[in-house]
Amino acid sequence: MRLETHRRGARRALLAATSLAALVVPPAVASAQDRTDVVEEIIVTATKRDATILDVPFSINAQSQADIQKSGAVTLEDLSRNVAGLTIQNLGPGQSQVSVRGVSAGQVVRDQPGVKEQVGVYLDESVISLSLFTPDIDLFDLNRVETLRGPQGTLFGSGSVGGTIRYITNQPKLGAYEGTVEANFNTLKGGDVGGYVKGAVNLPLSDKAALRVVGYDTEYGGFVDALGEGGARKNNVNDGYRRGGRVSLLFKPTEDITITPRLVYQKIHAGGFNRQEAFNLFANPFTTTRPAIALGEREQYLLLDESFGDKTFLGDLTASFGFNGLKLTSVTSYIDRKIAVNRDASALSGSVSVDLGFPAAAVTLPSKLVDTTDLEQFTQEARLGSDGDGPFQWLVGAFYSKVDRVYNQRLPTPGYDAYTDATLGAGTSAAVANGFPANSPYNASLPYKIKQKAVFGEASYEIQKLTITAGGRYYDFSENRRFTSGGLFANGDDQVDKTSSDGFTPRLLLSYKANPGLTFNAQASKGFRLGGVNDPLNLPLCTPADAAIFGGFQAYDDETLWNYEGGVKTRMGGVTFNGAVFYTDIKNLQTTLDAGSCSSRVVFNVPKAHTKGIEGELSARLAPGFDLRVSGSLLQAEFDSTVRDGTGAVIGGIREGNRLPSVPKFQISVSATYTRTLTETMDGYVTASFQHVGNRYTQASDQENNPRSFVSGLPFGGASGNDATVLNLQLPSYDIINLSAGVQMDDGLDIIAYVNNVSDENALLSFDRERGGRARLGYSIGQPRTVGLTIRKSF
Repeated sequence: MRLETHRRGARRALLAATSLAALVVPPAVASAQDRTDVVEEIIVTATKRDATILDVPFSINAQSQADIQKSGAVTLEDLSRNVAGLTIQNLGPGQSQVSVRGVSAGQVVRDQPGVKEQVGVYLDESVISLSLFTPDIDLFDLNRVETLRGPQGTLFGSGSVGGTIRYITNQPKLGAYEGTVEANFNTLKGGDVGGYVKGAVNLPLSDKAALRVVGYDTEYGGFVDALGEGGARKNNVNDGYRRGGRVSLLFKPTEDITITPRLVYQKIHAGGFNRQEAFNLFANPFTTTRPAIALGEREQYLLLDESFGDKTFLGDLTASFGFNGLKLTSVTSYIDRKIAVNRDASALSGSVSVDLGFPAAAVTLPSKLVDTTDLEQFTQEARLGSDGDGPFQWLVGAFYSKVDRVYNQRLPTPGYDAYTDATLGAGTSAAVANGFPANSPYNASLPYKIKQKAVFGEASYEIQKLTITAGGRYYDFSENRRFTSGGLFANGDDQVDKTSSDGFTPRLLLSYKANPGLTFNAQASKGFRLGGVNDPLNLPLCTPADAAIFGGFQAYDDETLWNYEGGVKTRMGGVTFNGAVFYTDIKNLQTTLDAGSCSSRVVFNVPKAHTKGIEGELSARLAPGFDLRVSGSLLQAEFDSTVRDGTGAVIGGIREGNRLPSVPKFQISVSATYTRTLTETMDGYVTASFQHVGNRYTQASDQENNPRSFVSGLPFGGASGNDATVLNLQLPSYDIINLSAGVQMDDGLDIIAYVNNVSDENALLSFDRERGGRARLGYSIGQPRTVGLTIRKSF
């Protein structure tokens, strides 16, 4: 308690000191009236060249630095509510999963390291996406965030089957001293306090060089409480922090040569998970020899502390050379990423112990599942393109990536071997160890080597008002993986799997500029997602029925889709509207299923599926100082195939007409901002926003036999083993209301007070089950009502 008090006191002192420092920074001059009258024009680089959103020939959303600051967004999930067709599953800091336009395989979890991402994520020119954990990049000092909807395989490659998200940072500027410092303090309803300090500075080194340095330190307040043995209780266990920074150097020896090396480092730590439990083997209403417990809102039950850690280092070098109307660009990047997940697996291992006939003392042994990922990735891209303003524009390039990734799992359970040998026979624990440590009933090591090569190109030709763009990408991919397992719960595997594939993904776009403020677009494009190999089932944990149903799924093929869309973009005075209708025809959709009692998840291909829908984004200056923004999407995402097992039963909800998982049919965001000049040097503004996210299913199987009765079948703690926990697995829709008010001064000082999630909505984001519900049932949940104050000073 004393340590925590000291941490909070130090944090508040640091916030106060930074706020005070912000007040004495030399001011920059700006006009207050300008801020109420100017409608911002965002320049994007989604086509690898500068263009306005109106001129990009496909569906794109871009949120500028000012948009991000006004909305109060600090995570990709915050941003997604204002982007039509973008869906985020927030599983905690650094653990988001992204889908665009309903192209989704459902929940992917920590123990599926072979699954590839469906949405590519880039930090400027460097690819940083990883399916299990989309990097939770800090949004400070970003120029903008671009969301490219639909397949982007031509220019952005694998992982962009549904779309691409690009974090575009502010680059070093020649001849400019400028910067920003920002401080925040917030408090969560029923939870902890949080806050951050951030700073960015641009320093000219000469007339040909400049340096930009960014740093940030964020403390996340926790809001989930953990009950424990003997009536113990720990409050706000899912607190954490994010710390990091970027250093970018710009060297521009001539007008035609630009060289930008950069270093990025970020560390994330979460003390637990945003999980609300409905059933736990050790804490449920059915026990009689143990205290009967009904877990409440924002509560879970733990025998051991949990944590998530992510250390990411990125070094990249972007260089461009212009000559004779051409531009040559080289992007070299290296990523070293280390992820460590510690999850309380006591209920999981305890449920197996009950099945094996172990005594109660063995069932309640604390057991921790430790997952570690050690990833190194090298990528090189080179492209050559036209650099003029003529009617014919073109670009060709080549891409190479090499990934070395080692994924390990351990289940340290002190004292477990003694109970194993006593129950199953002396020497059993040593016989099944397969070289792994003692007292760890499950262990696995999976080193991967993944290589990808690609060549791509795109060309466009403008004929009066019509522009025709055609492009394509050829890729060649190979993956080598070794799987080794050991321990009582494992099979004792030692196998090597190799997969490879190649293919071509074309794209054709038409853009008709009816007048300077009105453009019509049409597109047909193909996307791809690389396949892989499932891990073997944990057969000692499987019931015979589950082993028979799920044991046949090993390798899964590339997922491909064709996207067809038509859109309109218009700008008339202070009104901008971007809209599109689309249809995607998906082949071999990679779908994730929970393999029941096996404590495994498998991916397999569904032959046919589709998504179709309409999306739109409107922004309007309705009156001087009054801005309205509306974005929304209406979506149908369904299977077009039915998959059955040998008995004729539908597997995992893969039934024609069933919905694809994790995707709402409808979501909408509305925000309004009123800005008024208070004095000659100060504006005041108020902002209100409303976001609605429709109902979803976490996995495809959740819509079968729903509401679902989960019967643990485990006679433990006086429970009969026949008691059912009944849950509706359709995640309900939720509404989030945010309010903020602030002042902006000509000297660069902004002060903003805000309330997020005004109604304190307890949003259920995904459903989590362990061992088919025999161990633990719960939900990932959103953040409660948050009240905060932000002070920002630009100079």
